[in-house]
Amino acid sequence: ENRVQEALGKQDAAPDLAVRWHLIGGLQKNKARQAVNRFALIHSVDSVRLAEEIARRAGVLGRDIPVLLQVNVAGEPGKHGFAPDEVRDAARRIAGSPGVWLRGLMTIAPLADDPETVRPMFRRLRRLSEEVRPEVSDADELSMGMSQDYEVAIEEGATLIRVGRAIFGGRRL
Repeated sequence: ENRVQEALGKQDAAPDLAVRWHLIGGLQKNKARQAVNRFALIHSVDSVRLAEEIARRAGVLGRDIPVLLQVNVAGEPGKHGFAPDEVRDAARRIAGSPGVWLRGLMTIAPLADDPETVRPMFRRLRRLSEEVRPEVSDADELSMGMSQDYEVAIEEGATLIRVGRAIFGGRRL
């Protein structure tokens, strides 16, 4: 799910479904309490401060919350996430925090008509993951690729893809 509030309504409407909910959209610190209670994996940890808030909230529950670090591989000004040169230090800091379980990295590539144009971004994220893994052995997930470019993402090592639009259609505003 992209938004915490939308997920809560869906989860409450069908509480008996055996579904592992992932938060793939941005997470604000003020929604961290709800997120740690409701999601099996948070894909969009874009700052150390957010990871610390998740850890604090998870500590109250007495559990570790699996997270992915969001990396702004393309350096797009309008997108959130760690710069590639910040990833190793952030991963080290976050992996050492009780309450969070660093499982890997995530990126959102720029929208492109030709998926081949985003291949270098997916390749860069895979390489960053390979740099992080010796220090954070559980960080083996790569969340990258959406409906328009998931095949290239898989070829570059994606373990998780986000294809909601291909399955459900576009978002109604």
